[in-house]
Amino acid sequence: MQTFPFLNQRRRVRLTWPWIAAALGCLVFADAFAQSASTPADEGRATVDSDARQQTVIPSEGNSARHGEKPQPVVLLALAGVLETRPEGGAMPSESKNRRPTYLRDILPILMGKCSRCHNEQARFVYNWLDYKTAFGDRWEIRRRVWDSWKGSYYKESMPIANSPESLAITDEERLTIRNWVAEGGLRGVAAPLDGAKSKAERIELGRRLFTSVCAACHQPTGRGLPNVFPPLAGSDFLNADKNRAIKIVINGRQGEVVVNGMKFNNSMPSFPLSDQDIANALTYVYNSFGNSGLEVTAEEVKILRAQPPDPSGPGQGPAPAKSPYE
Repeated sequence: MQTFPFLNQRRRVRLTWPWIAAALGCLVFADAFAQSASTPADEGRATVDSDARQQTVIPSEGNSARHGEKPQPVVLLALAGVLETRPEGGAMPSESKNRRPTYLRDILPILMGKCSRCHNEQARFVYNWLDYKTAFGDRWEIRRRVWDSWKGSYYKESMPIANSPESLAITDEERLTIRNWVAEGGLRGVAAPLDGAKSKAERIELGRRLFTSVCAACHQPTGRGLPNVFPPLAGSDFLNADKNRAIKIVINGRQGEVVVNGMKFNNSMPSFPLSDQDIANALTYVYNSFGNSGLEVTAEEVKILRAQPPDPSGPGQGPAPAKSPYE
């Protein structure tokens, strides 16, 4: 009878051909029976399990060497952001990053902080980009000046104007957001919902964020302003002397000469399309920062002062000029 030698480390075992044939027959029969009994759901689950094993296996140097492959660096997929988890009741992280930019949520804060010194409601010779209809109509020029000129592919000067405080404050990400907003149709969107009653500390934090995005380009993150250009807010005698005056300036804007800490400044501050709560939060942050008096401003105070007529010192708020005899 023919035999097949099989070697191991301890002894030699001889197996006869009939036994080998019988074992192979059993294996073939069992495999065929398993395939015929499998359901589509089982097949789909097997496919998913196979794919999951392929995706989650991290090749080691030993595994790669055994298969004749060049060892690859070990990469933790979860840390690389490939494997994401959805927070309870929340959106996937990639969804929040890939959401389409809208004017009210994403673009208006950028325009208020980086473009409003020129493109505001009081502007006479340039468009008011703080108004959605106007910004939407001029959106392609906004993109060309903010993105294309900055990249060197448009002949006009880039905006914000080079070496201005706004040009130094605007980030590459903000420029990209404006470009994407225009490319995706210039959506208006909806304003962020107003927050309910919060503690003073929480309102100061909200005010800090608003100050950073809207006010810091001119008044600087330190609150010290720019000498002979923008007045300081840090330890400001003008600011701490009259809270109501400060509120009305943020509501209505101001232009003309002002003396702060003994120094004269003659510039303009536009009015911003901010809610009563936003103004209250921003001023509460300023009053509780930079060595100021620690006062608190409420949305109710802002609402009352908004209903009052503007101070004469604001832009276009003085007495009407006398009519020329030649008119």
